[in-house]
Amino acid sequence: MLRGFKDKSDQEYMYLLKTDPDGCRDKMNPNQSFSAYKNVINQHLLHLRTNFHFYVFSGKIFFLLFFFVLFSGINLFGQKAYDDKTKDPEIGIAEHLDQYLPKDIYLTDENNQRVLLTDLIDKPTIINWVYFRCPGICSPLMEGLAKVMDASDLIPGVDYQVLTISFDPRETIDLGIRKKNNYLNLVNKKDAIRKGWKFFVSDSASIIKGTNATGFKYKTTGNNFVHAASICVVSPKGKITRYLNGIYFLPFDFKMAIVESSKGLSAPTISRIMQYCFAYDPVGQTYVLNVTKISGTLILFVAVLFFLVLIFKPKRKQGERSKEQGERSMSEDRSK
Repeated sequence: MLRGFKDKSDQEYMYLLKTDPDGCRDKMNPNQSFSAYKNVINQHLLHLRTNFHFYVFSGKIFFLLFFFVLFSGINLFGQKAYDDKTKDPEIGIAEHLDQYLPKDIYLTDENNQRVLLTDLIDKPTIINWVYFRCPGICSPLMEGLAKVMDASDLIPGVDYQVLTISFDPRETIDLGIRKKNNYLNLVNKKDAIRKGWKFFVSDSASIIKGTNATGFKYKTTGNNFVHAASICVVSPKGKITRYLNGIYFLPFDFKMAIVESSKGLSAPTISRIMQYCFAYDPVGQTYVLNVTKISGTLILFVAVLFFLVLIFKPKRKQGERSKEQGERSMSEDRSK
């Protein structure tokens, strides 16, 4: 028997109060206790408060807050995979990304004609500083450049061009032409590479401007130079967009650098998937798989899927549960 009621009619009225307490108040019998009604109302309010607390801490709001914190944490953790900044080296490469080349750098081309560097740049351009007498890394660097040009599916002279410039003002273009012919013997696409790979010499003033603008740092030691092996990628508008260091270049890195340069961007644009999955490492001068972003995305996907299951999972209505409980209580009392 329900608490506060002594007969069957009171039990039936209690069930009505539970299912529709406000609607039943006007139908109250004077013989029925108002305290019983008040008791039901208090129980109803307690039930609402309990449901609210469960909704906040175990339901949708809790999961929304949880996912918000999780997503924020993933973004903060993976926002900058490489945030180390070093001072400009005395010898090496000081990156000048997003800076434009000066318009007063003069070169001497293979026809012994004096030209402006910026006038030559009408497509993605790779600038390669060497000196042709170099007994060290210049030859391996140009061999690596010749091989990656030969392996790439981009067409030199059409999709991009390479400008190899001597930073030794004593050298002549004749020496540069001989060097070029040597490297052309290493490739299969001789005609295309001959057209798209141009050699130059320059005067000391333009060399200083050009090497400073591209961040190429070197030091004179007797008749030779101490320097780094690197290529600089420039957009068709003369903006520096990428550096690739070393003497060996992967075709993937090479192509990504050229394609992004064609847009004037310092980020990969060849494919949205590649752009999302790969990050550029300025220390290693190469593209690396962005494990943090990929794993964070997978975790977030699973969490959102779980959250959607909780939201759209069919739930029994409160009124139906109360009705079933009331009917069950009445049937038990009748059996007694």
